[in-house]
Amino acid sequence: MAEMKTYTGGCHCGQVRYEATTDLAQVVSCNCSICHKIGAVLTFVPPEQFKSLSGADVVKTYQFNKKVINHLHCPTCGVESYAMGKGPDGKAMYAVNLRCVEGLDLSTLKPFPYNGRDA
Repeated sequence: MAEMKTYTGGCHCGQVRYEATTDLAQVVSCNCSICHKIGAVLTFVPPEQFKSLSGADVVKTYQFNKKVINHLHCPTCGVESYAMGKGPDGKAMYAVNLRCVEGLDLSTLKPFPYNGRDA
């Protein structure tokens, strides 16, 4: 069983910063049009396991398709380090882009391929 740990991450320029507590047991590589283009590798956490450290008041929102996920990107560097919305169960969640987490070796993870293209 993976260990719960708090990770720190953010955008390229540092304006958007956050902490997320997760065990990285379920990591997703989605092939939907946006995840594919930005190369996102995701983990999902409930709001009580996510804390904005800075930039939540300046992020820009992009929505597409069913418009249930707020893709949030930094207005300065354009990086989407996290998104927020509702999971399939209707509960609020944050989708954390693990490529934006500091000190995380993505080669140690085994992402589950999710077919978001056809969802």
